[in-house]
Amino acid sequence: MNRLVTLNNRAHRHVRIDTRKVQAQSADLHLAPVGLSEFLKLCVQYPIVLTKNGETGQFVCVALFGFTPRENLFWTEGRFEALYTPLQIARQPFFLGDGSVVCLDLANPGVQDERGEALFDEQGNETPYLQEAKQTLAALLADEAPTARFVSKLLELDLVEAMRLEIELANRETLRVQGLYTIAEPRLKALPAAALAELHALDYLAPIYTQIASLGQIYALLQRKNARLAKA
Repeated sequence: MNRLVTLNNRAHRHVRIDTRKVQAQSADLHLAPVGLSEFLKLCVQYPIVLTKNGETGQFVCVALFGFTPRENLFWTEGRFEALYTPLQIARQPFFLGDGSVVCLDLANPGVQDERGEALFDEQGNETPYLQEAKQTLAALLADEAPTARFVSKLLELDLVEAMRLEIELANRETLRVQGLYTIAEPRLKALPAAALAELHALDYLAPIYTQIASLGQIYALLQRKNARLAKA
């Protein structure tokens, strides 16, 4: 469970972040929310799908890390091993609180006072590490509204459909993955010219096709799953 406190240069002057441990809380995440600005980086390794927020019921874009809850197939030997680390993972152990206040998660195993990256120097000034972390948080915040509008437009045009994902593992076990959604390609192709023109004007066609193309990464994810089963 997170234990968030508002970050300040007095109480946290000597706090350090062990970057080897900081992402440990993502070890059992099988998906994470992502934003439009990340799609082109994500699609080279992750399936980009939609799912419903368990609390609000609203659709959100996510990168898929595993096929079952608590399964992160990118977590290997104590670290997140990937070509690109999604911003929601990279921003650990920092959060944005109300009013865009930067908060620190004291429950994160990477937060300590012995080794790692300092947040402030002896004069109380922010270190380059903290400045970069704040830039990551700012990028996440900037992505929220555009991504929400993108999802709303998909729903408005009835372009979201449930995925039928049934895979056979190397051990002959059949796995049915539920609760994921994707772009309904037949309905996309059948859109009237005016709707397609609107999507183009909104710069939504590129992320739509990027999301569709990213589904090919399900095969790479399956390969990771089978490799892990073979080791087990």
